[in-house]
Amino acid sequence: MTVADYNRCVDDYSDGVYRFILHHYRDKDEAKDIVQDAFEKLWINHEAVNGEKAKSYLFTTAYRTMIDRIRKNKRKADFDEVNEHEYLHEQSYSDIKSAVKKGLQRLPDIQKTVITLRDLEGYTYEEIGEITGLNETQVKVYIYRARTALKNFIGSIENLV
Repeated sequence: MTVADYNRCVDDYSDGVYRFILHHYRDKDEAKDIVQDAFEKLWINHEAVNGEKAKSYLFTTAYRTMIDRIRKNKRKADFDEVNEHEYLHEQSYSDIKSAVKKGLQRLPDIQKTVITLRDLEGYTYEEIGEITGLNETQVKVYIYRARTALKNFIGSIENLV
């Protein structure tokens, strides 16, 4: 990969990688740091990376960096201490987008990642598998489970209006 290819990657993919990470991490400064780390790793390995595979390399690197940070910062609460009233909702939504966002926040990280890559970023199952390190069947299963969980969370269309 040449310097011109690298600069083209920055112009073409930086916004997409940032949106992808921000959607999961929800901290603008941390998301910027993760994207910066991904581009730094691309530059360090620019001689070994094929210019045609740079997009996949960037998303994979950013995803794995994000997972590392999440694991490092994650504080797991005891499952018995979960307040189930937080997960029940009686209010009706007039904004479908906010309902979907709330539903996505409740998904496990891997489900949130694959559903975001598939439905929001438009990646194929194969590309998602390359980015996440899963096989195509696992990707499909996680997407199905995520969609089912979102459907159950949102409920019927009457609850949204």
